[in-house]
Amino acid sequence: MNKIEHIGIAIKDMQQACRTYEKLLGTACYKTEPVESEGVSTAFFKVGQNKIELLASTREDSAIAKFLEKKGEGIHHIAFDVEDIYAEMERLRGEGFTLLNAEPKKGADNKLICFVHPKDSNGVLVELCQEIR
Repeated sequence: MNKIEHIGIAIKDMQQACRTYEKLLGTACYKTEPVESEGVSTAFFKVGQNKIELLASTREDSAIAKFLEKKGEGIHHIAFDVEDIYAEMERLRGEGFTLLNAEPKKGADNKLICFVHPKDSNGVLVELCQEIR
């Protein structure tokens, strides 16, 4: 794993959360993007070398909708940039981690993604991200 790629935050109201984070971080959202396959809309903020991703549910059956119902707003996941997502998935499987995806899938911000089950990482949902080249 190369670095923390972003921190994902589950939110209920995208417009309100974007205003809040624009004030908090002193910078505008640089990108919004729907991810239909996940039932979410996303907004990204850049702070130095780091990114924050806001995630709002667009469907009642999405993972974010379920997260918000169970836990409320807050940190949803930590994403790590990887050079080769396939190799990293294989390495983690070999180490005994449970992956929530059998294969990488297309995520927001031009990334291939895969999630590691939080039960295997002390309650933290981990996302692997590889830039689509």
